[in-house]
Amino acid sequence: MRTAPHRILRRFYADDSGRRPFVSALFDDAAEHYDWVCRMMSFGAGQLYRRLALTRVGLAPGMRLLDVATGTGLVARSALHVLGQPGGVVGVDPSRGMLEKAAETLTSPLVQARAEALPFRAGHFDRVSMGYALRHVAELEVTFLEFARVLKPGGRLLILEISRPRSLIARSLLQLYLGRVLPLVVRIGTGHRNAELLVKYYWETIAECVPVEKIVEIVQASGFVEVEHRMLGGFLANLCVSKKALICDSENSTSRSSATVAVWITAPELSCRWNICTQRSWAKKS
Repeated sequence: MRTAPHRILRRFYADDSGRRPFVSALFDDAAEHYDWVCRMMSFGAGQLYRRLALTRVGLAPGMRLLDVATGTGLVARSALHVLGQPGGVVGVDPSRGMLEKAAETLTSPLVQARAEALPFRAGHFDRVSMGYALRHVAELEVTFLEFARVLKPGGRLLILEISRPRSLIARSLLQLYLGRVLPLVVRIGTGHRNAELLVKYYWETIAECVPVEKIVEIVQASGFVEVEHRMLGGFLANLCVSKKALICDSENSTSRSSATVAVWITAPELSCRWNICTQRSWAKKS
């Protein structure tokens, strides 16, 4: 079964065959302004949030991390602060423009490749991360199977993503900011048409993204275990997988375990983020 992260967005491309060329050109052209756009989107809290997320997922010195869809290296740079050595991080991205921008500040290896076809041997990495790019892959099943393949047994996957709020008020606020206010700010601040278009496309992918529950289902079917889903008031959602599973929903205040939770919350932001931190299944070994 093939599951795309969202339907075809005909406002930006005509059919499925046009999606990849459009996305590649968009990110290539907007690479110069991407970090600035991200700061505006996260109100400057992104670096702290990424570093905390990587620490909570168990990233530690001596490990190898693959940062998929590394872009300009925002997650990779945060990982380097945790690992302390440039050789511990490998960045992968399909956009040459993004990789060229990342190379200006990163000494880690950078590889041009897609999430659905990672050019690495099986069981090579301790951790795999993907920051706010799951909505841009072609097929979720293939993507998560590739993540599972390159991870060591017991390795963990961290996905940082923005999801559409369930609350009508929160959803309207997010649409207003990402769909209208931020594109205007980006147009004025950068004077770059494609940077503005990137933000508009960003919002459309959020608005049309498949439900979080469907993504969790695909994660579980891809060889990952003990999925935790935490929803905070319909405005900030976190998902993770760890040895000690906890399922908690702040809307009904229920929980099923007293285990320590690998859930983290960013500094105040308008955007709604969810995270998946997963552990490789040991089923095949047993």
